[in-house]
Amino acid sequence: MPEHPMRILVVDDDSGLRALLTDYLAREGFSVGGAEDGRAMDAWLAGHETDLIILDLMLPGEDGLTIARRLRTQADLPIIMLSARGDDVDRIVGLEVGADDYLAKPFNPRELLARIRAVMRRRVPSVQEEVSRRDGIIHFGPYRLDPLQHELLCHHRPVSLTSGEFDLLLVLAEHPDRVLNRDRLLDLLKGNERSPFDRSIDVQIARLRAKIEPEIKQPRYIRTIWGKGYMFTPMGDS
Repeated sequence: MPEHPMRILVVDDDSGLRALLTDYLAREGFSVGGAEDGRAMDAWLAGHETDLIILDLMLPGEDGLTIARRLRTQADLPIIMLSARGDDVDRIVGLEVGADDYLAKPFNPRELLARIRAVMRRRVPSVQEEVSRRDGIIHFGPYRLDPLQHELLCHHRPVSLTSGEFDLLLVLAEHPDRVLNRDRLLDLLKGNERSPFDRSIDVQIARLRAKIEPEIKQPRYIRTIWGKGYMFTPMGDS
């Protein structure tokens, strides 16, 4: 991560929300600017280095989807898209045009803060993450997940997992800090012929938690994001 404070631009035509977010993020240690539309955003970007853009979908003039698509042809800035409409179609289109994450209004600013940190962790992996993945091994907490040996070690001792549990843990670990719903997990578990209504994912998650979580009722590594799916947090965020 850069030594200077992370620089964020909030692009939203709602002046009240824009002020709330810029004030909140500034208190959290970020350098924050605001813009009410695409034209003001372009003017800001021309004169300021920016690490991440928070972009509203419904903007006057050029809409957020068009802006996100345009930004992707100009730079590789991380984008978190906001929308008062939480429709799956809007979310999917937003992600397809290049947004790194999508958050429906209204939302708790703390959730936005968590999304920002997750996006930046994915974009800028730590030295430890780069080293641990160099040989194909994934480290989280006291665990060492080795896809080639098909084993999970905790403090150098093997953890007994079924083939299904191991495959699911590997899929989660390969998509850190990202919400995956049941259908997406089923898609990623290649070779598994299952009904989209199959609840076996939930059973496997429960079994994995019983084996790797310090506290099953308060999971640190495999978190439930209510109404959305599951998120694997290798840093053990609570």
